[in-house]
Amino acid sequence: MAEELAGGYTLVSGATGYLGRAFVFECAKAGAPLFLTGRSEEKLAALRAELAQKFPRILVDTYVCDLTEEGSRAAMFSYIKEKGYRIARLCNVAGADIQKAFEKYTQEKLVFQCRVNFEAAVSLTKFALENRAEELEIVTVASISGVYPMPYFALYSASKRALTQFFSALREEWRGRGVRITTIEPGGIYTRPDVVRNIEGQGLWGKLSAKSPEYIVEKSLAAVRKNKRLLRPGFWNKFIAIAPRVLPLSVRMRFIARRWSKIEKDAF
Repeated sequence: MAEELAGGYTLVSGATGYLGRAFVFECAKAGAPLFLTGRSEEKLAALRAELAQKFPRILVDTYVCDLTEEGSRAAMFSYIKEKGYRIARLCNVAGADIQKAFEKYTQEKLVFQCRVNFEAAVSLTKFALENRAEELEIVTVASISGVYPMPYFALYSASKRALTQFFSALREEWRGRGVRITTIEPGGIYTRPDVVRNIEGQGLWGKLSAKSPEYIVEKSLAAVRKNKRLLRPGFWNKFIAIAPRVLPLSVRMRFIARRWSKIEKDAF
């Protein structure tokens, strides 16, 4: 893997989150130079120190960035260009899994979730393509929740669906030009304590769908190396993405509404 990505950095958004960290450490094992971004200077500094201790030979740089702000992204892009870094892999991990009835959103939260889930990934991708190394891998974390419209999870579902649509189309535009693009649609991931409680509260359904961050990362990096368009990690997630389509969409949405109307979370 290190040879494949020679001459460029791996850029990970949402690097200090549970899934982001898993991407960071898996890429560090392969010796990839890392450029990491997140919202917290303190968390980024701690992550950088941990990497320096465990992987003293790899190059690591960090930048505090609010991906929802165009100016903050522009400042980070300028910094990367000034340093002369080229991007060999982009891991679009940052996201906000706000879940509640749409009527409970504020305008601020609405804009925030759309920007961090979709706009930020597209913006980072545009920059990575323009400042790529000889070859470039792009891994984007969407969600199995984007396969169907999801009442009470409507904005999250729609923004994640947008990622799959966009990167599938972009992949075709860049076919044969040294860019591999893969979108990941995981189910539940064992990350924050509130997410773990949510998974456990779903009973067998949740447990069958959920995977560890390390599992998701391993499968994701293997998929992009093979230039797969789409990965749904785990048999159950592949099954629920396809099998329920025999039912009318209205029936599926009523089922989803009954399940998800009982759950509410907003950790952002």
